[in-house]
Amino acid sequence: MAGTVESQRIQHIPPYLFARIDKIKEEARRRGIDIIDLGIGDPDVGPPKAVIDTLVESARRGGTHHYSSYEGLPELRAAFADWFEKRYGIRLDPDREVLPLLGSKEGIGHIFLSLVNPGQEVLLPDPGYPVYAAGTVLAGGVPVFFPLREKNGFLPDIKELTLLVTQNTKMIWINYPSNPTAAVSDLENLQKVADFADHHGLILCHDAAYSEIVYNGNRSASILQTRGGKEKGIEFHSLSKTFCMPGWRVGFAAGNAAIIEALARVKTNLDSGIFLPIQEAAVTALCECEESVKEICALFESRCSRFVSGLREIGWNIPMPQATFYIWAPIPAGSSSMEFCAHILEKTGIVCTPGVGFGKHGEGFIRMSMTMPEDRLEEALDRFQGLKMKWGKEEVE
Repeated sequence: MAGTVESQRIQHIPPYLFARIDKIKEEARRRGIDIIDLGIGDPDVGPPKAVIDTLVESARRGGTHHYSSYEGLPELRAAFADWFEKRYGIRLDPDREVLPLLGSKEGIGHIFLSLVNPGQEVLLPDPGYPVYAAGTVLAGGVPVFFPLREKNGFLPDIKELTLLVTQNTKMIWINYPSNPTAAVSDLENLQKVADFADHHGLILCHDAAYSEIVYNGNRSASILQTRGGKEKGIEFHSLSKTFCMPGWRVGFAAGNAAIIEALARVKTNLDSGIFLPIQEAAVTALCECEESVKEICALFESRCSRFVSGLREIGWNIPMPQATFYIWAPIPAGSSSMEFCAHILEKTGIVCTPGVGFGKHGEGFIRMSMTMPEDRLEEALDRFQGLKMKWGKEEVE
């Protein structure tokens, strides 16, 4: 076969970060290392019992294994809209402003094909979820990264954004609560970004997959709560984290009706509807499992608190995350995040995610996920405590 098999656009996309981490883990396991995987945010606890019961009952019922509607069950769209109104005080039209997704990642990937023309620029957070950049490139767009800095609470700097925007800029992305930084944006800061997008005529996209995993009694905000929010953008939500349903692949997009329609047009050509029993189980989750969400959030907050405290005891000065189930940890001076993660894996068997995998401004940090049982997290702490490293000012023996 002459020449390269790959398309030019594929050549501009690096291998997916977490697929690379999977290969590293498998290689370590082959060498007999007992792996503790803090790399990927895959909740170890299952969905609420009522959700599983609905799935089983629906799957056993006749007629539920056919293709389902691309637009999702009317009951599911209504449940999304009702949940959103109860949560944020914003009423959505379930037929025009809500679209069920095969997980929010699917919608995020497809929105670029729906809205971005070849050569148009997209403003993306750095560090940020790698799918934003991949989706931009696959649509023929040009990623333009804006830094999220620790000194600014990992929030966008409007002055820096203004220097990056051009007449060719089509869209801007934000993600709060943030993966990987675990930062939270209040409504005031979301309004600043919304005003910026409005002033420059940009489509505003908000990845809110971690909206319900927020700590210390706080709550996250929605861009649809900003002035004219539904007129300028779209927001992506997921049941993966909120209800511990990552493998079920169900989420939804909400916002501007024209944007929703464009996304739906791509979806109908490239994928199929969500498995009907999963849709019915998602209705149960949204309508009946509010208390379970509180319990899930409390569990992850407890794990984060315990882990941060344990690492501080050995001199590693790590801030407590505001949200998500990730710890965004500054690494000791003198090594890159890739080198640091490789060293940790070699010496302890603990898998962490290098910050540079989320963008060049993620360098100097690693991400650790608290989606492991408590006994394994305690074992990880023991292994960290056994390392001889300069975590802070003093060397730990």
